[in-house]
Amino acid sequence: MQPDPALPPLPGFHAVVPAGGAGTRLWPLSRAGRPKFLLDLTGGGRTLLQATVDRLLPLTGPGHVLVVTGARHAAAVADQLPGLGAHDVLAEPSPRDSMAAIGLAAAVLLERHGPDVVLGSFAADHVITGTDVFEATVREAVEAARAGYVVTVGIEATEPSTAFGYVRAGEPLGVAGAPSARHVAGFTEKPDAGTAAEYLATGAYSWNAGMFVVRAAVLLDHLAAQLPALHDGLRRIAAAWDGPDRAARLADTWPGLTRIAIDHAIAEPVAAAGGVAVVPGRFGWDDVGDFASLGGLLAGAQGPTLGDEAAVLRLDADGSVVVADGRTVSVVGVPDAVVVDTPDAVLVTTRAHAQQVKQAVDAWRARGRDDLL
Repeated sequence: MQPDPALPPLPGFHAVVPAGGAGTRLWPLSRAGRPKFLLDLTGGGRTLLQATVDRLLPLTGPGHVLVVTGARHAAAVADQLPGLGAHDVLAEPSPRDSMAAIGLAAAVLLERHGPDVVLGSFAADHVITGTDVFEATVREAVEAARAGYVVTVGIEATEPSTAFGYVRAGEPLGVAGAPSARHVAGFTEKPDAGTAAEYLATGAYSWNAGMFVVRAAVLLDHLAAQLPALHDGLRRIAAAWDGPDRAARLADTWPGLTRIAIDHAIAEPVAAAGGVAVVPGRFGWDDVGDFASLGGLLAGAQGPTLGDEAAVLRLDADGSVVVADGRTVSVVGVPDAVVVDTPDAVLVTTRAHAQQVKQAVDAWRARGRDDLL
């Protein structure tokens, strides 16, 4: 799959960027008020959200990116993305999971641009390398979507991970312009280690990164068939979105919407009926799910460091991940440690226990320390 750098933006294609979640496994760096998508976690000078929009603009062109985020974060999103207009940020009153977020964007796009608009949903908090390959992958996905499929991007599995869901590829799709696309034979939620190893050995499975490309009208038709009340509520809100009744429709309709992920609402049942395709994504991808994952993304002469590397000292502490915020940090005799120093909280753990950081957030919440969350 070789991209053509001279290719123009895709006509009728709009990117949807769901920007939600608190990133609790990256606490205390990520907080509810400033979650990971608003942070520069790679030291590259751009936040995860900004980097996401940067790589989508060559595919969409200006004015064709929508960010769906919580009302609490809408101002910060607008500040970080000054190129977006006020109508490009859709603020949710409360979290209702990915189906409501993506479905709202699809319904608003349908109202604004008609039934032929194609949307691609890409999370705001993922790190992607090999953007030329990413662009070529999305172009294939758009062609498959124009043929009426719900298209997901399957990330090439490099290890038998139990942290991700899996997509099983079937027969070739046979759509011109999407030579790599295949029918999806099924989705599997996070498997155990033995099952994940079996999947990896077959070569037929890829990781489900939650990237979806589909015509807005097709997505909403599927939603109407699967969850008609959710479909009707979203269409009602979208019809009022650009008018004076938006607040009223959000107030009387949004709280009652079904809370469900798009994977369960659309991808799984539609795949069972033969309506989902997968395009392999052979670019570098990481969902930055915890500090072990972050450590794999960070550089440093002595080890993975975020912040002032000159303020970090490692002695017999190979592989330790250090986030330094002004003070000097010394790690002695603890290989693969994780030390995160912020002005009001310090985390000390190991890369092996990185997934358990969420338990610390839950424990501080149980103590009533909402100021730390």
